[in-house]
Amino acid sequence: MEKLAITGGRRLEGEVRISGAKNAALPILAASLLTDEQVTLGNVPHLRDITTTIELLGRLGVRVTLHEGLRIEVEPGQITHYEAPYDLVKTMRASILVLGPLVARYGRADVSLPGGCAIGARPVDLHVAGLRALGAQIDIEDGYIRARAERLKGTHLLLDKVTVTGTENLMMAAVFADGETVIENAAREPEVADLADFLNKMGARIRGAGSNRIVIEGVRRLHGAEHDVQPDRIEAGTFLVAGAITGGHVRLRHACPDHLEAILSKLRDTGAVIATGTDWVEIDMKGRPASVDISTVPYPGFPTDMQAQFAALNCIAGGVATISENVFENRYMHMLELQRMGANIRLQGHTAVIQGVDRLTAAPVMATDLRASAGLVLAGLVADGVTVVDRIYHIDRGYECIEEKLNQLGASIHRVA
Repeated sequence: MEKLAITGGRRLEGEVRISGAKNAALPILAASLLTDEQVTLGNVPHLRDITTTIELLGRLGVRVTLHEGLRIEVEPGQITHYEAPYDLVKTMRASILVLGPLVARYGRADVSLPGGCAIGARPVDLHVAGLRALGAQIDIEDGYIRARAERLKGTHLLLDKVTVTGTENLMMAAVFADGETVIENAAREPEVADLADFLNKMGARIRGAGSNRIVIEGVRRLHGAEHDVQPDRIEAGTFLVAGAITGGHVRLRHACPDHLEAILSKLRDTGAVIATGTDWVEIDMKGRPASVDISTVPYPGFPTDMQAQFAALNCIAGGVATISENVFENRYMHMLELQRMGANIRLQGHTAVIQGVDRLTAAPVMATDLRASAGLVLAGLVADGVTVVDRIYHIDRGYECIEEKLNQLGASIHRVA
């Protein structure tokens, strides 16, 4: 199993290009099931989760062609299989995004429940409740969500909890529903708006995406379209923190500052100097960063997917900071690994109290999830010695060529067996 070996103590400086957003590309790929015409997607990141989604589409009967220059051609045609099997869904929860499109267009879908997830552990129940409200008949049996429907009926949906994939799934299902569907308490993430933009290019009638109220007027069919996936705001935030934690000067190309406001605000609080343009962001950190308190909330608040990175930053910052995780339970496993590197962290339920230390020390550490792995890599950039991060298959799910990009900025990081 591959690992990342990081020699700490190098200041990052230079320019790096931000990849397309994984969390925008995944629902857009699923949405291609809603047409029988060719879809062409640009700026698609080369990541494990993208490969898994392409494999899933292939099993459904979709033809996918990969081209150079981050472009993908998807030819859905008339598919003949309607099942997302457990062996794929267990590796990527986002596989549930095919549920809405399959039910809407073909009237049937059999999608495995995500591995280790009873209904309610994550808001999979909101997907089910929403589809039932749209008129689908759904049974949970043999570990699968089995949905059947004639044409769905437009309705008013008030989501009990803000859910990104739930909003996306129901929005995709509603594009073919008879009449108007209103989704209240919808997720406001930029990735939801990017999906709506793509669907509208295909002929959907969606307004309000990016707000907490989305209105979808059902149509009979969608046509093919071309679309470029938006930049990845979490990758951008991670590289900005990499610049800050190393006292560096880093410029990001192909980044969207409007999507980074909460992150940039906290980085300014650390003492970093931030400059932005239409499609670029620059950070310049001189001296030791100051600690910053973090409280994760749905967009446009501070993203849970940046919590681990700021935890690493606070470990070597001046002062004491608290981090409160309010979106997901059990997302502090990286804190225990950071303690192995000499971090001064005290856990109190959903809150971590971090006292900055003068230095971290390299240690073998283990990634427990995608963003935790990024936080450990950032800690390794400033630790004395060589930090070895195990289970980096997590990081390959969401960061394209992370070691090449960091080395481009002056880091010393490479893969080892």
